[in-house]
Amino acid sequence: MKALVTGGTGFIGSHLTEALIRKGVQVRCLLRSTSDVKWLKGLPIEFVHGDCNDKASLEKAARDVDWVFHLAGVTKAIKEETYFEVNGLGTENLIHACLENNSRLKKFIYISSQAAAGPSQNGRSKRESDSCEPVSFYGRSKRVGEESVLIHAHELPVLIIRPSAVYGPRDKDIFAFFKCLSRRIKPCPIGRQQHVSLCYVQDIVQGIILAVETETKSGEIFFLSDGNDYRMGEIGDIAAQAMGITAFRIRVPKRMILGIACFSEYLSKLFRRPFLLNKDKAEEMINKDWICDITKAKTLLGFEPTVPLSEGARLAFEWYKKEKWL
Repeated sequence: MKALVTGGTGFIGSHLTEALIRKGVQVRCLLRSTSDVKWLKGLPIEFVHGDCNDKASLEKAARDVDWVFHLAGVTKAIKEETYFEVNGLGTENLIHACLENNSRLKKFIYISSQAAAGPSQNGRSKRESDSCEPVSFYGRSKRVGEESVLIHAHELPVLIIRPSAVYGPRDKDIFAFFKCLSRRIKPCPIGRQQHVSLCYVQDIVQGIILAVETETKSGEIFFLSDGNDYRMGEIGDIAAQAMGITAFRIRVPKRMILGIACFSEYLSKLFRRPFLLNKDKAEEMINKDWICDITKAKTLLGFEPTVPLSEGARLAFEWYKKEKWL
């Protein structure tokens, strides 16, 4: 088998690339000129340069592969339109490159996000059959990407994966939470207790590989998480215990989070680089529950997450220490 991985230099993409190679799959990675390949050095990978926003550059990448794993995208940006240019139009370009240059494609896997479906309502876990109500530009752009994939489900064997919040070695987003904990600070928004779904990166990778190896109808969508519903305070307690520290809970008012987000956006424009927190992300953080139901993935894919949060937090923390991130 031969696979194309876009976003292979990123957090989930690099772990997926390693797992595919261990299974004997020939891997081709699409790289931009600015891509950092530090996680892929020394691996038997075919590198092809291109960009999902340059359709012509995708022709070579799309040829002669059996599987496509599309993970390339942006999770934060300075301009709102960047989300749609990359996550929406970029996905459409890759789909067309596959249609026009690869008649042998066995499966196209689009790695979307729980954000594309939107938050869960009334304390009920979000299901794949529920209507999509994204609340952020990122979430809406990922939903546009999903729609581009689904439109072509009659022409290509496509499948969509919606991971919950993913953590583990190499992650830079949830790492910010570990960094706060390392300083004995456990931030917690004031207001209604938020519930979220999480998943360790290796379990996500396991789910993605099951999705490509399992016979499914074109156009299926699957949520992936570790199957648990966590309160935000509980996550901090479990992670602090895994780190062997005592952290003090700091209640953060919603207005403060929004204020910090506004200031971050100002700095983002000033320094011309996106910051982790912006107003869009802040709305997701403080107002909604983000829990998903993985019954469908368990039933149709045989997905069984194996890494509990206590173990995953310990593994992530040990990696951060080893790499001197903490």
